[in-house]
Amino acid sequence: LCQFVKGSISTRIQMLEINADTKTKDNVFVGIKVAVQYQVNGDSQSIQDAMYKLTNPRAQIESYVLDVVRSSVPKIDLDNVFLEKEEIAASIKEMLGETMGRFGYSILATPVTDIEPNMEVKRAMNEINKAKRLRQAAVDEGEAIKIRSIKEAEAEAARTEIQAKADAEAKFMQGQGIARQRQAIVSGVRGSGN
Repeated sequence: LCQFVKGSISTRIQMLEINADTKTKDNVFVGIKVAVQYQVNGDSQSIQDAMYKLTNPRAQIESYVLDVVRSSVPKIDLDNVFLEKEEIAASIKEMLGETMGRFGYSILATPVTDIEPNMEVKRAMNEINKAKRLRQAAVDEGEAIKIRSIKEAEAEAARTEIQAKADAEAKFMQGQGIARQRQAIVSGVRGSGN
């Protein structure tokens, strides 16, 4: 029986970065980058399957990732793609885990590492965010002016009230002074007549 080495296969963890261009539900083109971390299982059957059942594992992994991305992202609006990247990554991992498991591979992780909308869309999104911030700044400035006006009116009312009390007190004191003066005059007239 003659045996020879066909090749070697690594059981170390490997990583493959895949860029997938697709369109979202709201017709925006996005580039999605997925980093697939995988390895050949250490048992002899898995090593044999990885070596003899699959010619190009990297191309196979890439085709499955592209398939999942291109079938799931078009169902999602652009804003939600950013929110649902974990679900996209889980779908990719599930699909790859099933398929590549038959060839002796384990899929360890499939994080979506980047979502890059078309440059024109990015610019438009930035303009929208800028307009929102400017609008909010105008609302905040209007609210500040309103609060300042109310505080100034309250301060003016307090000054007016204090001034009115001071005027009333002065008139009261003036009235008492006039009353004492009259009483002194009456006492003086009575005392002079005796």
